[in-house]
Amino acid sequence: MSDSEFSEAVGSGVHNLPGRKARSAAAMFNYGNILAILLPIPLGMLWLGISMLVYALNRHHPNPRVGYYTQHAAYRFYGVAGIFVAAATFIPGGGMQYYLAAWGLGAAILVPWSLYDLIRIRHERWDDVPLPVEDSDASSA
Repeated sequence: MSDSEFSEAVGSGVHNLPGRKARSAAAMFNYGNILAILLPIPLGMLWLGISMLVYALNRHHPNPRVGYYTQHAAYRFYGVAGIFVAAATFIPGGGMQYYLAAWGLGAAILVPWSLYDLIRIRHERWDDVPLPVEDSDASSA
């Protein structure tokens, strides 16, 4: 957005959130899921924490479709992570083949669904969302 467009938008009290930014926000959780499952050490562990921040930022986005895609990607990720934690409790010591099988099952669930969501996000129409802008002079008075 150029300076003249921004000053015009601020003067009118409305600012547009570009559709391309909403589309990238909607895809963010799915990209994180794919990276986390393909590189579980260290990205899988880091994604457990970072995903909570991404969820909090995008779940109540001004564009409701961003929240929809974020919520569904989170359901899948936290569901797979929860199943893995519950199953790992019963894996005997030194049972690396069980961990690899659980990782493979998690990848078989997360990767195709995340790719499917990314394709849906890419093909969906993302319109600009008008956002009201508070006038700084009015709020300081």
